[in-house]
Amino acid sequence: MSPAFRAMDVEPRAKGVLLEPFVHQVGGHSCVLRFNETTLCKPLVPREHQFYETLPAEMRKFTPQYKGVVSVRFEEDEDRNLCLIAYPLKGDHGTMEIVDNSDCEPKSKLLRWTTNKKHHVLETEKTPKDWVRQHRKEEKMKSHKLEEEFEWLKKSEVLYYTVEKKGNISSQLKHYNPWSMKCHQQQLQRMKENAKHRNQYKFILLENLTSRYEVPCVLDLKMGTRQHGDDASEEKAANQIRKCQQSTSAVIGVRVCGMQVYQAGSGQLMFMNKYHGRKLSVQGFKEALYQFFHNGRYLRRELLGPVLKKLTELKAVLERQESYRFYSSSLLVIYDGKERPEVVLDSDAEDLEDLSEESADESAGAYAYKPIGASSVDVRMIDFAHTTCRMYGEDTVVHEGQDAGYIFGLQSLIDIVTEISEESGE
Repeated sequence: MSPAFRAMDVEPRAKGVLLEPFVHQVGGHSCVLRFNETTLCKPLVPREHQFYETLPAEMRKFTPQYKGVVSVRFEEDEDRNLCLIAYPLKGDHGTMEIVDNSDCEPKSKLLRWTTNKKHHVLETEKTPKDWVRQHRKEEKMKSHKLEEEFEWLKKSEVLYYTVEKKGNISSQLKHYNPWSMKCHQQQLQRMKENAKHRNQYKFILLENLTSRYEVPCVLDLKMGTRQHGDDASEEKAANQIRKCQQSTSAVIGVRVCGMQVYQAGSGQLMFMNKYHGRKLSVQGFKEALYQFFHNGRYLRRELLGPVLKKLTELKAVLERQESYRFYSSSLLVIYDGKERPEVVLDSDAEDLEDLSEESADESAGAYAYKPIGASSVDVRMIDFAHTTCRMYGEDTVVHEGQDAGYIFGLQSLIDIVTEISEESGE
């Protein structure tokens, strides 16, 4: 941990930002919260914080952008509603905006607090106390109405919902994703239980990878043949080894940790949690992957090529990383479940440059069809709380060479997506 980080203090009179559940969290046990539309925050783990501050340049395109650190406090309002509030650290002021200087190091791309009031800041002129109180009362009423149903949802491993196509699909996700609400409630409970001893936590700010998608379809894959870190207790290591041995992790180096899919054809939302993912056979894993890319009517084949390309690029990058071990890390695959209409493009030079590799078929003739946004699928590594590397001076175990378990999982994933593509006639 750097001296600069240890020296950070909280600005005592700063305005706070009300944190909300991140409704697209489909896996993991650490609570992820929504800071604003393009930024998320999660509890700071020193090892993960160190990873983001020192990660190799060629890995940046495969990880969320790191945006800095805030202090988060557990608070109760006048109606005893529980909430989490983010505050700037000492030396920062106001709300947050992105400082992006692409010619500088990643630390220059952090968030800074400004006096701009365009974000949701508590108790400012644009969000008076009465408005905040009324907003929380409405949310509390919704919460009570869904409480009994939610208790049942938490115990279910695979869920389907029929959504109102005429309404805003993305807003309906707020009431349907049981995993994100479970993580949020657990975080509130932990902080409430510790409130007498501690009520100030540091959270890191990260890019919201789902913000550019209207209806994000998210697949969370636990990567590698080993999940426990070098610092794990014997009991923890044994538990993680058992989970790997009883799942596809031991066989193919990857297992499903969570999934959220909008099937436009059937008008259904599907959620799958990690407990179901652990039970899948290799064939079941392949079927789950097929289901993830299926819209209820047909397979979204135009997504497979871009996914394969990014997986192959990531594998090549990791093969060049010396000493890294990404234990218990996940890989996210994200695309938009809201499909765009196809557009016809003249096959002249300028138009063909804009076509994805999958659409620009030489045999397409005078015209080629390109679904708008079809190739905007994202592949990113997340969760580095147990990552280790030679440069982490406090680690007693130093590994040599590549992370063979993670790379094995990537190759398995590439092979399975390739099989799906070939079998579907891509």
